[in-house]
Amino acid sequence: MVLDLVVIATAITLGPLHNSAFILLLSSRRGVRQGLAFLLSWLANLIAVIACVVLVTGGHPPARHSVPSTAVIDAKLAIGLALVLYSAYRHRRPPRPHGPPRWAARIDNASLAAAAGLAWLLQPWALVGAGAATAVDADLSTLSDWLALTGYCLLATLSLVAMELFTVRAPDVANARLNALRTWLEQHQEQLIVMLSLVTGLWLTARSIADLVA
Repeated sequence: MVLDLVVIATAITLGPLHNSAFILLLSSRRGVRQGLAFLLSWLANLIAVIACVVLVTGGHPPARHSVPSTAVIDAKLAIGLALVLYSAYRHRRPPRPHGPPRWAARIDNASLAAAAGLAWLLQPWALVGAGAATAVDADLSTLSDWLALTGYCLLATLSLVAMELFTVRAPDVANARLNALRTWLEQHQEQLIVMLSLVTGLWLTARSIADLVA
């Protein structure tokens, strides 16, 4: 479970779409506050999903080879295959010009609630779903699984935390470097989406098949 959570959380935190949007928020007139609203909403979404899983399972994983256990593995397999197919679709899709989204022109006047809502919209829900399916195996009677779930949520938010702290500590330097990063992310957005979707999809597919035949 732990290794699966690390792979999924890494794919989440490296996603180019939400990172580019977050940098745009940080560069706005109320960037630090809008960025914080986005970050907290992002983290709250992850925690809420894990909390729902824990409520359903009661903090105890289903018995191995039981119907619920098999259903969860099937769900992870479906997500893995969907990610592989999505990566193939994005790879074959004709290249499209990338630039700041339409809402970027109104970013200075955006409310904190709008920034928080943007985090919800940009959450990679397929990966979050894979994380939730993996969290079903958590046994909350053990400290290690508590730490694994906490680490998953924090790792999936790590890029946002790093950029927020960078902006708070050195705003002028951060603005220049993060805008350069945003330009690079926009130029390589398709390659990053394809790579992250393919690697994570293959990982989930292989792990799910191994669990089904074990």
